[in-house]
Amino acid sequence: MRTKNIISALLIAMCFSLLTPVYAANETPVKTEVPKEVRAQQIENRLMEIRQMSKTNLSKAEKKDLRKEVKSLKKEASTQGIYLSVGAVIIIILLLILLL
Repeated sequence: MRTKNIISALLIAMCFSLLTPVYAANETPVKTEVPKEVRAQQIENRLMEIRQMSKTNLSKAEKKDLRKEVKSLKKEASTQGIYLSVGAVIIIILLLILLL
């Protein structure tokens, strides 16, 4: 019984020692972000391209894909900015009053 416990403990320890290097080797790739101004210009250019396209000869699926793309681009463009809640504005004003 004692040797059975020792063997099972050794197997568990060996499993942990073999799996740890595998998890340690996983590196997350470094994202290279495009500056916001550049990305905003890219979005604007793509939207202008889509508007100037002749959509009469496109199939129904292609038109649907274009609508989805326009919707996602507009959503991405609208999320670029700074939004302050009313509470944050009040706190900032109070801090400015107290500090000045």
